[in-house]
Amino acid sequence: MQPDSVDSVDGCDTPSDLLRGRQTINRNTPMTTKSRKQATRQYPTPALEKGLDILELFASEPGGLSKSDVARRLGRTVSEIFRMLLCLEERGYISQSRDGERYRLTLRLFKLAQEHPPTKRMITESLPIMQQVAHEINQSCHLGVLAGGQVVIVAQVDSQVSSGFYVRTGAVIDLMHAATGHVILAHQTPEDCSRAIQIWCEQNGERPPRDLVTHLARIRSRGYEERASYEVDGVINISFPVLDDRGRANAALTVPFLQRIGDKTTPATVREVLQKASVLLSESMGGGTAEAAS
Repeated sequence: MQPDSVDSVDGCDTPSDLLRGRQTINRNTPMTTKSRKQATRQYPTPALEKGLDILELFASEPGGLSKSDVARRLGRTVSEIFRMLLCLEERGYISQSRDGERYRLTLRLFKLAQEHPPTKRMITESLPIMQQVAHEINQSCHLGVLAGGQVVIVAQVDSQVSSGFYVRTGAVIDLMHAATGHVILAHQTPEDCSRAIQIWCEQNGERPPRDLVTHLARIRSRGYEERASYEVDGVINISFPVLDDRGRANAALTVPFLQRIGDKTTPATVREVLQKASVLLSESMGGGTAEAAS
């Protein structure tokens, strides 16, 4: 069951106020969603906005959409949408189903994200570390990053044991249903954390869980997350942050722990191994400590 929601004035103001102690935002605060929208109105780019709207819509519809579905959802004409879909298909961002009735995202966006130098380096550095984790505890391990109001799994290593649970590379998970996402949020500045929550609110049309701020504070205090999976019974997600040189999390290493009969591995074992792995990956990326983000 999902926790109750936070009461707010305009959907998502309260988390920002709570995280920042209701302090006034200073002039160095990055551009907000409202100011971005104001800038867009001042310097309109309708074709670009239309294309991005389509990509974002498809990202939330893994089953695909027809031309009329896209037009209806975005309040556009079918002729407008058809031209954009044709362009996106030619560029390889979307593809048609075999019957030609529906379009869906390809992996091009995911591949572009992987080619981004910091992400590519992190994946390269993480794989041998994750392989060692999987070998020591006979559990799968994955690396996730924050992407707007979602978590994207950018790397994953299977357990050598045949029976187990894993999250595939490329999977997109709701930020509020991901231990990985909560760990990353907990190790951000209040401003960055609030901004990510705001994006989630806008993408989902919902308010965040009522206890989210308290929950993130607990994670930050102990340095990791350990809780039952939001999606699968019997799985315990254990997650540690991968920290940059300012002590902020730019990713998280997570083990979806599944207890096997006769296996002596316990959550405590996983915590010990995963904590060392997260420190090693943070150091290999030039990272620091969580205190630096305070």
